[in-house]
This record gives sequence, structure tokens and C-alpha cells, in this order.
Amino acid sequence: MPVISANNSLPKEKIILGLDPGTQVFGYGVLKQEGRKIVAIQMGVVKLDKFRSHEIRLAKIYEKVSQLIEEFTPDEVAIESPFFGKNVQTALKLGRAQGVSMAAAIARQIPIVEYSPKTVKQSVTGNGNASKEQVAAMVIRLLNISQENYLLDATDALAIALTHSNQGDKKQDSKGGWDKFLKNNSDRIKQ
Repeated sequence: MPVISANNSLPKEKIILGLDPGTQVFGYGVLKQEGRKIVAIQMGVVKLDKFRSHEIRLAKIYEKVSQLIEEFTPDEVAIESPFFGKNVQTALKLGRAQGVSMAAAIARQIPIVEYSPKTVKQSVTGNGNASKEQVAAMVIRLLNISQENYLLDATDALAIALTHSNQGDKKQDSKGGWDKFLKNNSDRIKQ
């Protein structure tokens, strides 16, 4: 399995479910932290555009998140907070997708942490304005994922989970994080 080393002592084992809510495409990623290692367990997307009703889309999101929780029993859920653009209707729909995702975790008493898109991009790439493609490229490098079968919403979800993992590191060592990891492990990063 793909593995990267983090930079501090971490809990013995922790499963993080990363979620990138969307009403057209919903991304998810599961990471396992084992001591200083981070392993990508699974990533994928749920394509929702085939369902006409917004309520059915929300039900499918709730079902998928519930299924992921049952299968992987995550210790924590990291979710991207809705991006508030100019279109109020889109923002409301994304907020609902996030809400049903959170409800599935709350129903099972799993802690949830939200991260803004800018925070995720900054954490994973070092650039808060990075493109989805740049985030995907860094996730692929850091987790040594095959570049053949991935979708940007799935790599975004893994990036959210990585951000959460990284934030845990920063709480333990304010001088740590991805910058320190990259500096100390430059030989592990493919150019």
C-alpha cells in the first residue's frame, strides 16, 4: 500500500474519512495513520448528476457516507466547508450536501472538522490558490497513488484528510507540518 511518513509521534492508529461534498460529484477518501505512516486506503466518487431530484441526491450522499463509516469505522471525519461564490442556490445545495454528510457522522458520534478550500490547498501544496490539478498532483506524489485511475473530487477528498492529519501534526509541533516533512524527505518526492 502507498505510504508516507509524517513528522511527529502520532496516535498508534487513526482512520480519517475525507469528504468533498458536491451535488453533481461527491468525493471521498480514507486514510489510515499508523504511528508515523499515512496510508491511502480508498478513494472514489459518487456521480449524482443522473438523479434529477435534489432530495434523492442528498439521500444517496447520506447512504454513501453511512456505508463508508460502517466499512472503515473512521475515528474522525474531515470535510470541506462550502465555497460561497456568487450563486446563492449553488451554495445552498452544497451546504445541504455537507449537512447530510455531517449528519451521517453525527449519528455515529464521530468527530467532524471542517476545512476551507484555501486551507486544504495551502496545507497540501503550499499555495492557497492552487488548482485542483495541482492538489491532485501533490496528493498522488505524497501518497504514491497510481496516476491512471483517479478523479479530481477523489483526490480533493484525500487532500482534505491529509490536511486534517497535518493539522494534528501542527497541534503537536508548531514548527512541523508539510514544509518540514518535504524538507526532511526530499528524496521520497518524485520530480
